[in-house]
Amino acid sequence: MVIIVGCLIVRDKKVLMVKEAKKKCYGQWNFPAGHVDEAEKITDAAIREVFEETGCKVKLTGVLPMCYATEKKGESLMVRFTANIIEENIKFDTEEILEVKWIDIEEVKNMTKEELRGYEINIQFIKELEENKIYPLEIFNNTNYTI
Repeated sequence: MVIIVGCLIVRDKKVLMVKEAKKKCYGQWNFPAGHVDEAEKITDAAIREVFEETGCKVKLTGVLPMCYATEKKGESLMVRFTANIIEENIKFDTEEILEVKWIDIEEVKNMTKEELRGYEINIQFIKELEENKIYPLEIFNNTNYTI
């Protein structure tokens, strides 16, 4: 199973979004997100993915309910954090990201399935954010145990 992490970064009723350049989702908007690397902590991966996709440094503030997604490759566990910008310096790899932009949450909610990557999941994450279903980061015990 793959673990995919990302962040919903909200400021002034706008959320930081990335427009994908990957072939399978070209031109679709998404929250900054990506795969957890082997032996990487989930929280560290979320911070890294935001930085890689936007150039911004963030501080995680909470975690939304987790969910599963099924793709052709198999199942993924989706973990989305809430975060605040510590340092905003928009820069990105144009081979992976076409654009980084603050978008009004209402505008995101009104996007079509063609415009918003992972439409059902991302709309659900926004709904959970608006319902304040944000859980403490302490649910992640970041101790690395040897088993």
